[in-house]
Amino acid sequence: MQSLNIAIVVFYLAAMLAFGWWGKSRTRDSTDYLVAGRRLGPLLYTGTMAAVVLGGASTVGGVGLGYRYGISGMWLVVAIGAGVLLLSLFFAPTVQRLRIFTVSQMLTLRYGSRSTRVSGIVMLAYTLMLSATSTGAYATIFVVLFGWDRATCIALGGAIVLVYSTVGGMWSITLADMAQFIIKTVGIFFLMLPFALDSAGGFAGIAERAPEAFFSITGIGFQTIVTYFVVYTLGLLIGQDIWQRVFTAATPGIARWGGATAGIYCILYGVAGALIGMAASVILPDIAAKDDVYADVALKVLPVGLGGLVLAAAVAAMMSTASGALIAAATVARADVLPTLAAWIGRSQGAHAVDPDADVAANRRWVLGLGVVVIVLAIVVQDVVAALTISYDILVGGLLVSILGGLMWRRGTGLGAGVSMAAGTLVTLGSMIALEIQSETRYGGVYANEPIYFGLLASGICYVVFSLVSAPTEPAVMAAWDARASGSVIEEIPVSSEA
Repeated sequence: MQSLNIAIVVFYLAAMLAFGWWGKSRTRDSTDYLVAGRRLGPLLYTGTMAAVVLGGASTVGGVGLGYRYGISGMWLVVAIGAGVLLLSLFFAPTVQRLRIFTVSQMLTLRYGSRSTRVSGIVMLAYTLMLSATSTGAYATIFVVLFGWDRATCIALGGAIVLVYSTVGGMWSITLADMAQFIIKTVGIFFLMLPFALDSAGGFAGIAERAPEAFFSITGIGFQTIVTYFVVYTLGLLIGQDIWQRVFTAATPGIARWGGATAGIYCILYGVAGALIGMAASVILPDIAAKDDVYADVALKVLPVGLGGLVLAAAVAAMMSTASGALIAAATVARADVLPTLAAWIGRSQGAHAVDPDADVAANRRWVLGLGVVVIVLAIVVQDVVAALTISYDILVGGLLVSILGGLMWRRGTGLGAGVSMAAGTLVTLGSMIALEIQSETRYGGVYANEPIYFGLLASGICYVVFSLVSAPTEPAVMAAWDARASGSVIEEIPVSSEA
């Protein structure tokens, strides 16, 4: 009977490859390839935004947290949903109107200083590690289904994501994400949740057998809840993978309200995952590893066939995050990192390519090359999660203040932003290293909360002080920024000057 579950997952993987070829037919230039032509409507935009933020940590991890901590296991995904809500309601319309491709391009426009492009290096590290983590995560499902070794499963899953992402770019990823959104919705809300609750005897059955603490909203710990909001909510406000989805919206209104809908969906998704975990704790009380709870519920509680669909939902969640992070990494590498490195060694990038076919081909080469890097990282690096944590900490501690400051405070200057990024990054890394030396356990400093707090404090102080002591941003720069932020300029910033 397990063969039926395998067949469903295999069919899903084949469909992902088909989406790649569909996306290729819609791709004519870099705008189509990288941001789906900036013309996604409400339905596609909401689906793709929800899909990219709800990965393996939200799906498999969220159920596992519910299994261990009860209803308070929802807070990780709720924090993610809160980040999507805040970004959508307060910043997404402005971001959508800028007609850019990367976060670093926004910094360059706002401050008139190309030195802010160094932020692209941090963003590249973050997106690569995010993609590698997701790639390694969905391989665990393949290990359970096919019985292959981990490296083979990573290579298989990574190759499928690589093919459909490379061939069709954001159009392929959007269609795949929409399918993944539907599968995740059905799998979590209409299959796992009702079957698990029914098997547990409903809420009354859970209350009879589960600890009382399972019904405490803060059972996971107040400090942990705060950490989730600091890391995930703030990180989602500035991540390239999330901003790149905002760039796909057809209008500022879609970016705001479609994104807000996705944020609310994420919060409900988190509650559902925690409830599934709570039910599983009384149905299957002897699961040793919390990350195994999702698969065990799919295989032992749901009927054969439906369990396969639920496993496909887990794979869908992880693939959507992996593909979104991959195209984000390729965009940042080409638009920000390559020009920065070229400037450091004194090489000019020349005129921007005007041949759309050559431009799309260049984007495909970047996605393909970095996709191979992601697969290799997922296979050979045993501590990808630690590397992702470091990247996330630097992203928030080093870049958050200058990015949000540029959107919210007109007195912020290029000097303030540059010093802020440097100080936040150095203090975050320094604190992490100091705590690592003092810690009695490996990665005790990496997983500590203090480095982000120290980095944010240093970054904020430097941003305000150096902005106030330096001359205001040149009027011409602010005028150009205002024109773009208001939507009166529709010309796009080129993604790169190299073909």
